[in-house]
Order: sequence, then structure tokens, then C-alpha cells
Amino acid sequence: MPIPKSEIIKQEPTTDAGNPQETVKETAQSNDNEDEASHVDRFELQNPSSTVPESLTRHPLQCRWALWYLKADRNKDWEDCLKQVAVFDTVEDFWALYNHIQTASGLNWGSDYYLFKEGIKPMWEDENNVKGGRWLVVVDKQKRTQLLDHYWLELLMAIIGEQFEEHGEHICGAVVNVRQK
Repeated sequence: MPIPKSEIIKQEPTTDAGNPQETVKETAQSNDNEDEASHVDRFELQNPSSTVPESLTRHPLQCRWALWYLKADRNKDWEDCLKQVAVFDTVEDFWALYNHIQTASGLNWGSDYYLFKEGIKPMWEDENNVKGGRWLVVVDKQKRTQLLDHYWLELLMAIIGEQFEEHGEHICGAVVNVRQK
């Protein structure tokens, strides 16, 4: 199907040094009886990235979060198998990370993801976790692929989005364990 002539996108030339114009989009509605040029709406943007503050284009989170990964190896100490993957503090950085890592259901048996507030290690020995507890959700192996990724993503978004109201300050992180049981 050909692109309709009604939408034309072109690059305007630079007008003065240091103030380039962005792409100009002209939209026209074609009508057999009327001149197409009479229906052109023109919008010009003067380098919008220089006029929009970064704080309006990034969405900061209340806390900085660290994603950890554990690949179990019986020949190593547990702590030596635990690796910090990334730290993020904006919605955009969360999605950039989430969209480029293995899904929870795609992890190998014995592997874990840990999402914890920055500065808190995902282990009971960390002073922030000493008086902590945990909620445990078990997903049936037959429904693992179907449900695990959904549950994990919903939990991550709830935690980083501060959806636990007054209890959020007491939540240090979340864990997904992939086991054969």
C-alpha cells in the first residue's frame, strides 16, 4: 500500500548558527475538488531538546534500586555467586534494564534475581534485613512461564513505584528464585 501524499515529512535547513530547526511535519488532507496546499497544517519546533529540562523527560524514583543476580555453584560460597548487575533511579532506566535481561521464567534452575534498595545487600546478614521477613509465592511448574514473569513484573513495578504506602519504607527488596521443586 503506497504512503498517502497527505503526510509529508521534510528537513528544514539550518537558519542561523547554533539554532537548528527540527523536522517539520506537514499534514494535508487530500480532496479531489480542492487544492492540497490549502489544507496544510505546519508545525515547526526549534531544537526542543535544548528547551525541555531533563527533569521533565526523566521520571525519578523515590529510591535507587540495585538488581542482583545469583547463579548457584556448589563449588563456590553463596556470596561469591551473587553479582550486582545494575543500579537505577528512574522509570526509564528501570525499563531499559528490564527489557534487556532474561525474563524470570527464562532463568536456569538454581538462579535468582534480587531487586533491593541500593546499599542493602540481598542477604539476611545485612543489618537492614536482620529483623525482616518475607512473603513467599509459589508458582506451579506447569504455569511457570505463563505466570512467573507477570507476577515478577507486577511486584517490581509495585515496589519501585511505592505502591505499598506506609509499609514501603520497611520493604528492602524482592526476590525471584527458580527451583525445580
